[in-house]
Amino acid sequence: MLSGFQNASRVPELRRRVLFALGMLAVYRLGVHVPTPGIDRAAMAAFFDQQKNTLFGFLNLFSGGALEQFSVFSLGIMPYISASIILQLLTVVFPYLERLSKEGEVGRRKITQYTRYGTVLLSIVQGTMIAIGLEGTQGPGGTPLVLNPGVAFRFMTVVTLTSGTAFIMWLGEQITERGIGNGMSLIIFAGIVARLPSAIWSTFEFMRNGELGPLVALVILVLSVAIIAAIIFVERGQRRIPVQYAKRVVGRRMYGGMTSHLPLKVNTANVIPIIFASSVLIFPATMAQFAAHPWIQTISGMLAPGQWLYEIAQMALIIFFAFFYTAVVFNPSDVAENMKKAGGYIPGIRPGQKTAEFIEKVLSRITLSGAVYLCLIALLPSLLVQQFNVPFYFGGTALLIVVGVGLDTVAQMETHLISRNYEGFMKRGRLRGRKG
Repeated sequence: MLSGFQNASRVPELRRRVLFALGMLAVYRLGVHVPTPGIDRAAMAAFFDQQKNTLFGFLNLFSGGALEQFSVFSLGIMPYISASIILQLLTVVFPYLERLSKEGEVGRRKITQYTRYGTVLLSIVQGTMIAIGLEGTQGPGGTPLVLNPGVAFRFMTVVTLTSGTAFIMWLGEQITERGIGNGMSLIIFAGIVARLPSAIWSTFEFMRNGELGPLVALVILVLSVAIIAAIIFVERGQRRIPVQYAKRVVGRRMYGGMTSHLPLKVNTANVIPIIFASSVLIFPATMAQFAAHPWIQTISGMLAPGQWLYEIAQMALIIFFAFFYTAVVFNPSDVAENMKKAGGYIPGIRPGQKTAEFIEKVLSRITLSGAVYLCLIALLPSLLVQQFNVPFYFGGTALLIVVGVGLDTVAQMETHLISRNYEGFMKRGRLRGRKG
């Protein structure tokens, strides 16, 4: 591993990409500490001290502490994710968007542009609702969170939060294009990692005060290690379908006659279903938090992390997005057609439509297994730890995002190294668990 990082520093292009990504993440972390005007920060901090294990604590974790300070980045990247979800769903409904998705780079840029417009629109809506809700919210001692309520405060808040989200979106796109890894995922990764030191310190404080026993802390540590190990194992898991290529003669040369395989990841969608499901649940629950009607407050409480309605809704959304995203990124018919053109076939399966049906059948089974794995990782640790009254939001969701994004980023760095004849982060230039 250490030699891999040393080799990474020897490749000028990779070094520039890594430093650029780190620089953009540093800018993001600086922006988290820039406050939005018109907010009593002391009252806001006291308010969040009472909301650590609620939806607000969950939102604060994803924003890297920006919501607790109500900074210019309080909305975080969630409006962008919500806009992406809506646009992908509309792609299935509208033929125009479907054609754009198949037009290569030009179509991708057009869809990206529509996503930006949707992000700004959702940011305006969320910013307006939050500004109105904050005006009627008070801190623990009855101190108003907003210093000077009114139209001016609402307008300033909407403009500030929308601009912050647009800037985060730009940072993510710059990291993806000029840095290393997926920019949006790395921003979420940076926000979660930034909260871990304070969470660990809180744990030690509770242990010192006697509110958290050493045995419980040990259980949490062991559980975290077990989850990380399970994530790494499953994320590198593959279902390999054997593919045989027939011999063919071109001129004086003979091609084919070899055996290969078609690798299908157990978790093809990676962390996308978790992020999408969280984003869908966060938006209505956040809006409901600021409503005064009792029945809306009841529903909002049921949608808080740890509640049975939240857990059921999250599992259903994770399974849905796992199948939906897999269908978007992997088309069995195209794979079967390309395999047929190359003279390849699956032993015992007729090339063409039968091959596509077989691949789709296998893909559906492993996608279901991957979705169940995501549900367990996201929900089971949260349910177990909540019984121990842990003083911070802990769950498999955060660990899955951190480990998944970390593995994908390291894999991209390894690709750069191997393409330049450098040894990667693991022996023989392969990540642990990767075969072939």
